[in-house]
Amino acid sequence: MLKALTDAKGIAGNEREPREVMRTYIAPYADEITTDNLGSLVAKKVGDVNGPKIMVAGHLDEVGFMITSIDNKGFLRFQTVGGWWSQVMLAQRVTISTRNGDITGIIGSKPPHILPVEARKKPVDIKDMFIDIGASSKEEAMEWGVRPGDQVVPYFEFQVMKNEKMLLAKAWDNRIGCAIAIDVLKQLKDEAHPNIVYGVGTVQEEVGLRGAKTSANFIQPDIAFAVDVGIAGDTPGISEKEAACKMGKGPQIILYDASIVSHKGLRDFVVSVADELNIPYQYDSIAGGGTDAGAIHISMNGVPAMSITIATRYIHSHAAMLHRDDYENTVKLIVSVIKRLDKETVHNITFD
Repeated sequence: MLKALTDAKGIAGNEREPREVMRTYIAPYADEITTDNLGSLVAKKVGDVNGPKIMVAGHLDEVGFMITSIDNKGFLRFQTVGGWWSQVMLAQRVTISTRNGDITGIIGSKPPHILPVEARKKPVDIKDMFIDIGASSKEEAMEWGVRPGDQVVPYFEFQVMKNEKMLLAKAWDNRIGCAIAIDVLKQLKDEAHPNIVYGVGTVQEEVGLRGAKTSANFIQPDIAFAVDVGIAGDTPGISEKEAACKMGKGPQIILYDASIVSHKGLRDFVVSVADELNIPYQYDSIAGGGTDAGAIHISMNGVPAMSITIATRYIHSHAAMLHRDDYENTVKLIVSVIKRLDKETVHNITFD
C-alpha cells in the first residue's frame, strides 16, 4: 500500500492517480465513498449514526512542477507547484505526464564551467532552470504529447532501507497521511465506536489547503485531525532549538503553525489518551507553513482541529525518509482517540 501510494503521480490539481490508489485500499473498510466537487476523496465509516462526525485528513497531492511552455529547441519551461528549494532540484530526474504517456526528463541549467566565478557560488534561480527530455525541437516535443499544463513529478521508487524501519520514497508529503486515514478505518472495521468517521484524501493542499476547505464544508465535521509530515531534527547541523523532534520517537503533536493554533481541549484530550496507553509522542511548533487543519478549523462556524504529524527527513525534495514506528503509533493514537469521542466528550472538548 505504501509503495502504491507514493509511486503514484499527483501534483495539486492532478490527484486522480493517487486518489484511485487510496480508493482501492480504503474501500474494504468504508460504508460509503464519495468525492467533493474539487476531487477530495471522502470515505465514511459509521459507528453510531447519531454520533459526532470525526474527520481524519491526509492530502493526496505532492510537490512537483507544471509545464508552462516549450521553446523552439524542445526544452520545457516550468513552474513549481508547491514549495521547492532550488538547491535540491538540479540534475534530478522527473516524469512528465503527457496525453501520450509518461516521458522522462532531467532538470538542467547553464553548466557552471561557463559561469563567472561569483555566479558559481550562488544557487541557480528556479526561473533559469529547464527540463530536458531529449527533444530536438518544439514540434518533436509536441509530437510526443507534451503540452503546457502537463504535470511533472519527481522520479523515485519506494524503498525500504537496510534498517527496515526506515522507509524512503517521494511524496511522503503527504501520502503517509492518506495511508494513516486508510489504516484508521481498517482498525475500526470490526470495532464499536460512538461516532461517524471520515477518512479523507484532500486535494491541492500544497497550493493553499484548498481541498480541505471544500471537503470540510462537504462533511461538516465536529472534530478534525490533519495528518501530515513534520520536521525531523535529527540530522547533522540541526540544533534542538531549531527542531527538537526525532524519527522513531512518536507522532508529533503540533501546538502551533502559521495556519492554526491547535485546539487546546482537543490537544489535551489526545495527549491524555497517549499517556494512558503509553503511546510515545513529541510536541512541536512551526513558525511557518501549515496543514489542512488550518483550513478545516475555520470552515462553517469553526471546527475543533489539530495536526498530528510524522517527523520526516528531506521533505519537499525528490525523496524523503520516515520511521515506520511513527506511522504505526500515529494510527494507534488516532484510533484510540476516536473510540473515546462520543457526543458528550466532543461537547466537553468543544465548549469547556
